[in-house]
Amino acid sequence: PAARPGRPPPAPPRAARRPPPPPRPPRAAPARPPRRRTPDLKAGEVRAFLEAHGLAARRDLGQNFLHDERIAEKLARIAAVESGDRVIEIGTGLGILTQALAARAAWVITVEVDGGIVRALRRDAVLPDNVELIHGDALDLDLDRLAGEGTGPVRIVGNLPYAVASPLLRQLLDCRERLVGWSVMVQKEVAARLLAAPGTREYGSLTVLHQLVATVKIGLDVHPQCFYPVPRVTSTFLQITPRSEVLLSAGELRMVEGVVRAAFAHRRKTIVNSLRTAAEGSALPPQRIAETLAGHGIDRRARAQNLSPGQWLEIARALARAEAV
Repeated sequence: PAARPGRPPPAPPRAARRPPPPPRPPRAAPARPPRRRTPDLKAGEVRAFLEAHGLAARRDLGQNFLHDERIAEKLARIAAVESGDRVIEIGTGLGILTQALAARAAWVITVEVDGGIVRALRRDAVLPDNVELIHGDALDLDLDRLAGEGTGPVRIVGNLPYAVASPLLRQLLDCRERLVGWSVMVQKEVAARLLAAPGTREYGSLTVLHQLVATVKIGLDVHPQCFYPVPRVTSTFLQITPRSEVLLSAGELRMVEGVVRAAFAHRRKTIVNSLRTAAEGSALPPQRIAETLAGHGIDRRARAQNLSPGQWLEIARALARAEAV
């Protein structure tokens, strides 16, 4: 029928809507190899493991075994261990940190002084295939030679008992040219000594030597409950790297060490008197020591802890020149 006058013609029928496309199936996540997990041991399990092998934590060796897997993995990350690295570990313990290091590194050489622990780890095949376990005392090993073997970046990671922390820390300074860096667990008070500022009670000869050749940073404070037996102190994991700006030439670290150890051996004495005492019987007259210090603007009343590492380097060089005259 004809449309009525004054009204628009009827609209054509709408086309039917197309149905929405079916939802896309979710993308499958890329397959990842299963992560090998270190057993997260509890303190009772650690004790049971030791007893099963006729062992106990030895106080004479300062043994406090790390048993927290999550902390071990965090320490391996803080140590910046990468897939192409060779790692030398000081103190295998129960292998918790060793396994975390081995999961990241190409090769791990781990050194353990306790023969009973070494036998237990080998008997139970605790350590991965890319780990070499050495029974020995790290203080007796030539760490510089060990670091120089093989190819690729080398890092040292260790849990250092308090009794041997200072000599091992000093030994590691001699390996600095072979290492990308070294990360060590020490008692918090030892960490404070390495980070101390001049004029403080913690500032000493080990502080001076480290700050002349390395950069020291706190990586993590580790709670006593992460260890068995539980120590009475907090531990600190330090990151140490060689200084990018080399201040010392070959042989100078040992020269500076002789001077600062003599000075800090008598902290209450003035530097002049401390070095005079140390110089008795040497070729350098005590008067020459006083003149050398005065020539560098050092107050005669100053004590060893008042001087910065840079000042100690200047004094050691000046005293070496004076002795050579």
